[in-house]
Amino acid sequence: MPEPQIERFENVWDALEKTAFDAQRMRIKSDMMITIEKIIRSRGLTQAEAAAQCGVTQPRISDLFRGKIEKFSIDALLDMLTALRCTVTFAVKA
Repeated sequence: MPEPQIERFENVWDALEKTAFDAQRMRIKSDMMITIEKIIRSRGLTQAEAAAQCGVTQPRISDLFRGKIEKFSIDALLDMLTALRCTVTFAVKA
């Protein structure tokens, strides 16, 4: 009996998303969410304090901490990073 073929992926998003475009968007959102959570924790902010600083509700920060990635757009995450006084840069590779 032949061995089953095992498909390998670069990361979890490549495995979960239907297109490379969608996988890239999810990677970006995931990285942004992780960064925001790290900033909030490193500053010792409560979720309520972080929400006030970011201009969102505490349940919104809770969604971020629980990894509810589908609830966030890249624009919303960029706004949160800006509200946290972060400088955001990006690199584009062809």
